[in-house]
Amino acid sequence: MTTSTKAGILTEAGQLLANLIHIDSGNPDLVPGAAGESEIAAFLEDWFKAEGFECHWLEATQGRPSVVGISRGTGGGKSLMFNGHIDTVSLASYHGNPTDPVVRDGNMYGRGSFDMKGGIAAMMVAAKRARAAGHAGDIIVACVADEEAASMGTEEVLEHFTADAGLIIEPSYLQVTMAHKGFVWFDVTIHGRAAHGSRPELGIDAIAKAGHFLVALEEYGNDLALKAHPVLGPGTVHASLISGGEEASSYPAECRITIERRTVPGEALDTVQQELVDILERLERDVEDFSWSLAAGLSRQPFQADPAAAISQIALRHITSALGKPPVIRAEPFWTDCALLADAGIPCLLFGLDGDGAHAATEWITLESLEIVTSVLTDIALDFCN
Repeated sequence: MTTSTKAGILTEAGQLLANLIHIDSGNPDLVPGAAGESEIAAFLEDWFKAEGFECHWLEATQGRPSVVGISRGTGGGKSLMFNGHIDTVSLASYHGNPTDPVVRDGNMYGRGSFDMKGGIAAMMVAAKRARAAGHAGDIIVACVADEEAASMGTEEVLEHFTADAGLIIEPSYLQVTMAHKGFVWFDVTIHGRAAHGSRPELGIDAIAKAGHFLVALEEYGNDLALKAHPVLGPGTVHASLISGGEEASSYPAECRITIERRTVPGEALDTVQQELVDILERLERDVEDFSWSLAAGLSRQPFQADPAAAISQIALRHITSALGKPPVIRAEPFWTDCALLADAGIPCLLFGLDGDGAHAATEWITLESLEIVTSVLTDIALDFCN
């Protein structure tokens, strides 16, 4: 039987999650016209203030706020940042009412329940419990905008706040992520010369010339497969988008290919860019009338946690205690905000709820995992900050 949530039948974290699911916080950079984070940020601000947290509203980009709640310690301890995103993907792709939290068979369903309003609820309640118990170092609860697109929220938070360590509470099936890949996007433009289709002596076919590059790109990917990272596997490269030409009766003056290069620890942007330049320069030498330009786009660093860091040791100890066994250690092919914290000098790792359906038509978390994560985060905060 399916029943909508009602006050009183859920734990504090469960009720908070239900309240968060009720609020549409779709990312407008993914879905034009989506609600954005303003309404959910206002809810969070009210909650933090009501619970006695110091509260900060950050909104460098209008309509895209992040909220940071801080429980100040008594002094002498280390500071810890909980980080989670408050934006979601499209509501339209959800099967049923995406903002009606439904409890069924020990799970809670709704858009954002898994990715990642469940994590937001867990870290807020954990910080509240740690605050009530008392702690020496500060606990910083960063509820950030825009992780689903460009992570402007975490970038803005890190301009204003730092910590001795951090935890990203993305869903992880109660497993621990200690490494993930990065990425960089490039636009490769192959230049030809426009001419009428009846005058081949005047034209240079940019699309045909681009074919040489696509073959070389495939060879480049095959070479990358031979150099695997010990936990993340090899870096990868693929062509994502291609465009060129004006009409059927003309030689195309240019062909643009957008490529994505997934990187592993030890691979830097300048090194990857030089590898592409080497390929293009070789084609320029070997292929008649081959002309090109290269522009780097958005890039994000790969991430690898230090297993010897204090936050790693403390987190793994408490997670092991809660689960009754050592957790599975994950290495992700996708990117997370862990890399931004690490680049800012904040040792961190990722741990979060069980469930499924991120970006899918049905999304859910197990309420049992919500309580486990809330309890574990409380214990980690009290241990690390004291």
